[in-house]
Amino acid sequence: MEEILCTNLLHLALLFVPLSLVFLVYKRKFPQVKLPPGTKGWPFLGESLEYVKAARQGHPEKFINDRTQKYSADVFQTSLLGENMAVFCGASGNKLLFTSENKYVTVWWPRSISKALQFPDPDEFVKEEHDKSRRIMSEILKPEGLQHHIPIMDSMAREHLETDWSPHKEVKVFPLSKKYTFALACRLFIRVRDPNLLTKLSSHYALVTAGMLSFPINFPEQMEIAKSKGPNELLNWDDIQKMKYSWCVACETMRLLPPSQGTFREAITDFTYAGFTIPKGWKAFWTVYSTHKNPKYFPDPEKFDPSRFEGNGPAPYTFVPFGGGPRMCPGKEYARLVILIFLHNLVTKFKWEKVIADEKIIFDPTPIPVNGFPIYLQPI
Repeated sequence: MEEILCTNLLHLALLFVPLSLVFLVYKRKFPQVKLPPGTKGWPFLGESLEYVKAARQGHPEKFINDRTQKYSADVFQTSLLGENMAVFCGASGNKLLFTSENKYVTVWWPRSISKALQFPDPDEFVKEEHDKSRRIMSEILKPEGLQHHIPIMDSMAREHLETDWSPHKEVKVFPLSKKYTFALACRLFIRVRDPNLLTKLSSHYALVTAGMLSFPINFPEQMEIAKSKGPNELLNWDDIQKMKYSWCVACETMRLLPPSQGTFREAITDFTYAGFTIPKGWKAFWTVYSTHKNPKYFPDPEKFDPSRFEGNGPAPYTFVPFGGGPRMCPGKEYARLVILIFLHNLVTKFKWEKVIADEKIIFDPTPIPVNGFPIYLQPI
């Protein structure tokens, strides 16, 4: 018995020594850093299911609030869409991300987008295209330039209401508003007016936006096909030109994608915040819900209360629907103008009443009324 015990102890010792060496090498290669509090959840899935669940229940802020209460009101770690993330919260977190681009943070898109659109060298390509896009859109969407589009916006709003609203006693506002804003953007930015082409473009656009925030999974069949062709096989001059054209089309498509995807805009490089070290390669997750529905900044946040914006209004970097500081959305004035012109035409033509008094709103990732927001129309 004693001999067996000694043998087992010897085996354990022999096993412990190499494991200890591996641990020491790993610790030396990857020194301990003070990460933000929190958890990355399940392997690969992370906490994506919890985030989606809260959004589908109509309360995306719950995902944030639960973790700020449990871990930290300033920053916590998580994992979403296969990415390690540091979630920055509150006005200070907003200010940090909006004023530190190209210093502490740089733009990024989820790997699902880069893989789906086959971007070459995603990191450099995304940053280059992002900077280019901001320069172009900032120039196009200047207030003085937008003034020339007011007649077109007004005529399209009147035509849309006359065609898609007036003939009906009941309409669904959400799908009709999507149809109108998409048609207007296509008319102004790419000069597309043909209804059949608009319908086709809209269906493709919906597929792209639906796949933006997905897990970057490579199915075996796709991987084998890609490997079998090799890096240079079957690529002639025409193929290369088609690929370049596809990337250009993809970039132009991304410029028209909803600004709501800005929740995944920033990437941490090397940065220390509140005593925590954010490792290189981690992503910074930003969401308006860390302040917009926080009673600390907006008492009774669910209440419709325009008076809260009177006087000096909210504290800096607490109300940031278009970003803030130097990181302001270039489409801010365009969005305001589209909304004002459309609402002016709407309120002068109709009175309305909600069909479903307490219709549920989910977030996927933008707010979506589950029944399309049906209303009864009464022409004025």
